[in-house]
Amino acid sequence: MDLQTQVDHALGFVTAYQQARSQTGSRGDPGTGPGRWMDLGSGGGLPGLILAQHWPDSGAVLLDAAERRTAFLAQAVHRLGWEARVQVIRARAEEAGRRPDLRGAFDVVWARSFGSPPVTAECAAPFLMPDGLLVVSEPPGPDPGSSRVDRTAARWPRAGLSLLGQEPLVAVRGRFGYQVVQQVAVCPERFPRRPGVAAKRPLYRVAEG
Repeated sequence: MDLQTQVDHALGFVTAYQQARSQTGSRGDPGTGPGRWMDLGSGGGLPGLILAQHWPDSGAVLLDAAERRTAFLAQAVHRLGWEARVQVIRARAEEAGRRPDLRGAFDVVWARSFGSPPVTAECAAPFLMPDGLLVVSEPPGPDPGSSRVDRTAARWPRAGLSLLGQEPLVAVRGRFGYQVVQQVAVCPERFPRRPGVAAKRPLYRVAEG
């Protein structure tokens, strides 16, 4: 992606969030930003830095396990003067999800190229408060009228997500694709499992075809 396309893709998370807010019947203006959110596996800062600029009244955490990436993010946050509202944390998601200051502390978790659906769901669930939203960038899929297997049911099955206290909420399709999952209950204490376990023994299998 060129730079403008990457910015547009990051702002697509805003559209997905607003559509999900409208669907849940949340009180208040769906156009307002979340109180506190996390960019899971923030990498080079997409979508995190773009969303931090878009919602200057929101608190944010940019989480990544790589020292080089978090050093870059911390430098960017410092240069932009956002240190009072944007925190950069270097940690594995499975370990950060056990921290009392982070567990159940977020209205929204964003994920772009973090991992497979079951890995992303398991790593995000501990951070979300009840009724919180996980918004995930999705790969291009078939047209809505296609006879192929429903992508939400295949990649984000209700039975699998229920183990984490989650359920699929809405799929947003347009120039880019996003899946929104809602944390309908507190994440069970046994999650997240140890680093790497979610990838080796996923809670469910993605059944695309």
